[in-house]
Amino acid sequence: MTAPELDSLRLLVLVGELGSIGQAAATLGIAQVSASKRLSFVERRLGLVLMDRTRRGSALTPDGRVIAGWARRVLTELDGLLDGAEALRTRHEAELRVAASMTLAEHLVPGWIGELNRANPGLYLGLEVTNSDQVAVLARQGKVDLGFVESPGALPGLASWKVAGDHLVVVVSGTHPWARERRRLTPAELASTPLVVREHGSGTRETVGTALREAGVEPVKPLLELGSASAVRNAVLAGAGPAVISALDVAGHDLVVVAVEGVHFGRVLRAVWPAGRRLDGPAAELLALATRKPS
Repeated sequence: MTAPELDSLRLLVLVGELGSIGQAAATLGIAQVSASKRLSFVERRLGLVLMDRTRRGSALTPDGRVIAGWARRVLTELDGLLDGAEALRTRHEAELRVAASMTLAEHLVPGWIGELNRANPGLYLGLEVTNSDQVAVLARQGKVDLGFVESPGALPGLASWKVAGDHLVVVVSGTHPWARERRRLTPAELASTPLVVREHGSGTRETVGTALREAGVEPVKPLLELGSASAVRNAVLAGAGPAVISALDVAGHDLVVVAVEGVHFGRVLRAVWPAGRRLDGPAAELLALATRKPS
């Protein structure tokens, strides 16, 4: 048995409520003749007589009243489904889940989010700050709508787009011996010096290791391993030892930048999201803000 169309069920319910095919047809905005044909079609599909048609008008038969009651419950459930779907759609439009690596979260993402919120005052946005590897995991699993990373490596399972460029610099405190030297460090000198570094999974740490290996040297065991860019910077300021950090983290701090010969510490900062997924709504707006060229 083929199920009747939903519009025909609505018509049947209205006939039971209004007591007239003509009034039911007018409520749905269709002709009475068309309504009569639809009801006859439902009767044939179900194999039941639903309408008692007389010269004085039409009314539901006992079977018709039972079917109309069931149809009313089906339509109520359908309305609940549609209302729920609309609520979910509205919630997704009104919420944006973002994850960003430390450098991006400290220096760039707040400005983009601020612009997005000004354009969408009712938007609820959640930002998770972690290292680049973890941002990629969250994006890949669909736990965030958009991520921002500084990882130089491949990003399997993710689509990505460049949002900014960055470069790393070697920094020391003013009391460190390198601060008084007027020459460039060699890659070997930097690699053989224990550094203050970020934790494994950090894009900064990965960029430093990759750049030194491309220069033909292997970095030694770190001096300190810390969980944030600000912690690394503060350790250097306190005289713990040298570090390689984003140039964005140097401004406004009493750090001495030391040049290194033959090592390229440039990197691309990227937005990431699950491969194959089309960005829309607030996520697409945020990406557009992040990739917009300054005027």
